[in-house]
Amino acid sequence: MRLIRRIAVAGVLLAAFSAPAFAEVQQRTNPDAATIADFKKRVDDYVALHKKLEDTLPHLPKDANPTQLDQHQRALQKLMQTNRAGAKQGDLFTPAMQKIVRKLLGEVFRSKGGAQLKKEILEEWGERQHATLAVNARYPDSVPLSTVPPQVLKGLPELPDELEYRFVGDNLILLDPHAHIIADYMERIFP
Repeated sequence: MRLIRRIAVAGVLLAAFSAPAFAEVQQRTNPDAATIADFKKRVDDYVALHKKLEDTLPHLPKDANPTQLDQHQRALQKLMQTNRAGAKQGDLFTPAMQKIVRKLLGEVFRSKGGAQLKKEILEEWGERQHATLAVNARYPDSVPLSTVPPQVLKGLPELPDELEYRFVGDNLILLDPHAHIIADYMERIFP
């Protein structure tokens, strides 16, 4: 009889923490959870389109040469640009998500060693570099890809292989490395 009562109590507790109730508890414990979930959904939608379009292209051989890679990249770039013709800044990095990213990066760059980290990122970019950022634009071929320090990546939501965080000066971009285009960006992200 006690076992039946315990099972009944456990059932009531589980019902109390149904998905909507759990989401409410999670929202109270992490007020950014809904925004991050929305960001991940937007990224997933982008990736689904990316994969769908990339599957329409001829597959690259395992030993593809640089010319073949570039042709494949440019073909995917055109498909993505056509299918995301109305894309604009803030489609992936919504204003709410930008606020979270700025908070997370602020913590990184204000922490011990953060100033040096910022200096290294900006030095890698170089003072002579210039790039105009636009959603769906090709990442400039003349500008080397920056590295993103692990301390920065640790604080940001994880991305699938079809997108990468990169710095372009003091801007943070979401780069689609397969199409070599800027999926979205944030300006002046350093505190």
